[in-house]
Amino acid sequence: MTAIKHALQRDIFTPNDERLLSIVNVCKAGKKKKNCFLCATVTTERPVQVKVVKVKKSDKGDFYKRQIAWALRDLAVVDAKDAIKENPEFDLHFEKIYKWVASSTAEKNTFISCIWKLNQRYLRKKIDFVNVSSQLLEESVPSGENQSVTGGDEEAVDEYQELNAREEQDIEIMMEGCEYAIANAEAFAEKLSRELQVLDGANIQSIMASEKQVNILMKLLDEALKEVDQIELKLSSYEEMLQSVKEQMDQISESNHLIHLSNTNNVKLLSEIEFLVNHMDLAKGHIKALQEGDLASSRGIEACTNAADALLQCMNVALRPGHDMLLAVKQQQQRFSDLREHFARRLASHLNNVFVQQGHDQSSTLAQHSVELTLPNHHPFHRDLLRYAKLMEWLKSTDYGKYEGLTKNYMDYLSRLYEREIKDFFEVAKIKMTGTTKESKKFATLPRKESAVKQETESLHGSSGKLTGSTSSLNKLSVQSSGNRRSQSSSLLDMGNMSASDLDVADRTKFDKIFEQVLSELEPLCLAEQDFISKFFKLQQHQSMPGTMTEAEDLDGGTFSRQHNSGTPLPASSEKDMIRQMMIKIFRCIEPELNNLIALGDKIDSFNSLYMLVKMSHHVWTAQNVDPASFLSTTLGNVLVTIKRNFDKCISNQIRQMEEVKISKKSKVGILPFVAEFEEFAGLAESIFKNAERRGDLDKAYTKLIRGVFVNVEKVANESQKTPRDVVMMENFHHIFATLYRLKISCLETEKKEAKQKYTDHLQSYVIYSLGQPLEKLNHFFEGVEARVAQGIREEEVSYQLAFNKQELRKVIKEYPGKEVKKGLDNLYKKVDKHLCEEENLLQVVWHSMQDEFIRQYKHFEGLIARCYPGSGVTMEFTIQDILDYCSSIAQSH
Repeated sequence: MTAIKHALQRDIFTPNDERLLSIVNVCKAGKKKKNCFLCATVTTERPVQVKVVKVKKSDKGDFYKRQIAWALRDLAVVDAKDAIKENPEFDLHFEKIYKWVASSTAEKNTFISCIWKLNQRYLRKKIDFVNVSSQLLEESVPSGENQSVTGGDEEAVDEYQELNAREEQDIEIMMEGCEYAIANAEAFAEKLSRELQVLDGANIQSIMASEKQVNILMKLLDEALKEVDQIELKLSSYEEMLQSVKEQMDQISESNHLIHLSNTNNVKLLSEIEFLVNHMDLAKGHIKALQEGDLASSRGIEACTNAADALLQCMNVALRPGHDMLLAVKQQQQRFSDLREHFARRLASHLNNVFVQQGHDQSSTLAQHSVELTLPNHHPFHRDLLRYAKLMEWLKSTDYGKYEGLTKNYMDYLSRLYEREIKDFFEVAKIKMTGTTKESKKFATLPRKESAVKQETESLHGSSGKLTGSTSSLNKLSVQSSGNRRSQSSSLLDMGNMSASDLDVADRTKFDKIFEQVLSELEPLCLAEQDFISKFFKLQQHQSMPGTMTEAEDLDGGTFSRQHNSGTPLPASSEKDMIRQMMIKIFRCIEPELNNLIALGDKIDSFNSLYMLVKMSHHVWTAQNVDPASFLSTTLGNVLVTIKRNFDKCISNQIRQMEEVKISKKSKVGILPFVAEFEEFAGLAESIFKNAERRGDLDKAYTKLIRGVFVNVEKVANESQKTPRDVVMMENFHHIFATLYRLKISCLETEKKEAKQKYTDHLQSYVIYSLGQPLEKLNHFFEGVEARVAQGIREEEVSYQLAFNKQELRKVIKEYPGKEVKKGLDNLYKKVDKHLCEEENLLQVVWHSMQDEFIRQYKHFEGLIARCYPGSGVTMEFTIQDILDYCSSIAQSH
């Protein structure tokens, strides 16, 4: 085994930088006895990797080859099978269980012991050893000494030490010098022993010869020590001489330190004086500008701005400790305070005058915009005031009380100005909106009879294509019989002015443009004013998230929050709220005016809420992208809520009108009015909401409306007396399906499928109901035949039954010649034609379905005859081709 171990180390593991520690000869349990070796190895390089390698002898020669290797960390369990009795079997649990039988129990125990040591050294007891003798594991640890497991394993690992190249070369040279080294090992060992003794003798003689040299070296060391003592004496004398020199140098150094300290103090004093002179001296030109500067001209404003900045720098200079106790500093600070107070009063008074004058100038231009749907431009006013922006920033930081007073005055003047402008603007918009109904008002003045006739003509021919919010009278009108239309039309004018004047598509488009123009004028006006307020009053718009004021009060009270009364500037988190509060005060009339305009548009036509919902949603979305908490975003959002309520109210009204529909008892129903109106509403809504942001609102409305349509179609069908229920359901659900299929409304896909299914089901039901049993006696005859077969009589034996023999069958068949069948089908066609309406054009579809059903019954009867009366030669007196010819000729004749 030792020779094999040496050969494996040399041929397999040394080339891979591995060291073989243990080996066991094994074969797989329960199979053919193919021997192989399991080897425990470690790498020679760090980090050490421990492996279990399976080595097998090659089939083509006597050399060994490496077959498979497992990392020891993948080994989970070592099972020795029996801890008491000797048993060569053992299992290793890697990714699966490997069962082995060792050539001897001793080899197995040695290999398991080596695995346990490697586990203790490198894996820290991560492997479970099952059925292994504790004595075997204890023997692996050295006893009687305080050695760690690591130390014991190191000896096991180092049990085999490979010779290096130089050692191998020396041994080869030594063995070549003795020819009988291999043949006679004892003689070779004896020779080596003799040579070792000779070397030991030579070493002893060399040591004895060197004793004289040691004595000489000791004498030299003694002489060197004496020389060192003499040098130390000389150095002591030198140190005494230098001591006096050191004292003199200390005195000189102290004198130099005092001189340096005096110079340093003088430099610091000069620095302090220069600091005060440089930082607290205001130029005469700046003083003059602050006292007498012209605040009306651009050059004067620039000079005052520079002077104010210089004054602020002088007042905000960071004085060093003790400066404030100097009399000159106190006097200069008082002078600066007086200048600041004087200039702040001048600036506030001048800006108040500018606000008042600008308000009067802007009011004079209102007449120019009274007839046009445009708002006056405030850009020149903003441009002139922005010249004072830096001075406002200076006032905000130096005298917040005056800054706050200017803010309040600005809001007071501008709110009155904007209120006049915006009210005039909305009046023009209302005039333009109501102006679209002038023709309608003229139409309303026609004689009552002519008006009713004109409305009747429009409703009969569908030429107008109009939808209005007040269509309950139209719903009632359209379901009346043609004979009652004229009498019902006169009641339309009693429903109010709006119901007497339907708005066409051009009117709605014009309303949409006016509403869009209103929003397009308001939006830049608000944004420009908000941007101006931010720049002029130096308020941050976007640097902080929207916050809440410490104690918000009414802006009319003159303060924004309680913390402002202290005269300190607003924190950055509240400046955004201040902008919003100022905008609310200045534009307080916008939201009520918009609500009034929306109410007017809804009164003109409730379907205008669709246009307003889309337009307002777009403007809200745009405003929120800029600033979600801005005045414009908040105001338009509030108005959007009102529009959404009107839209929901419009949908609810449509559903209520569906529920109030009454049908005529004397005429056929046809397409219900609310079904046609849903088609028109959906077409209009799809054109309006194309690419709209609030598509979800329309989808919810669609769902409510279509549910209402479904429920009320079924309700009307149940109440119908003139038209069969299945016809009402079939025609109306076919119309609904066609509408949804054409418009491709994604949220109504389920309802589209449901409408198609209802149409198909009621078509089939109507076909079966109308067709009935065209061959009634023959049908009863074959029902009896099927009953006999169900009772257990074989089909070919049915003809032997007295009531169902061939003679009875021939009697029944003779009662249905082709002429009678054609006559019955012709009557059926006329009956179906009376039930169906012309608008939906379903007559041919229904007739084709009836033809297919009749042919299906015919084939069923023929099949029963063939099975129950085989070879009888009995057939029907008409064929399937005859049926097809009858149906075709009937359809062509009508």
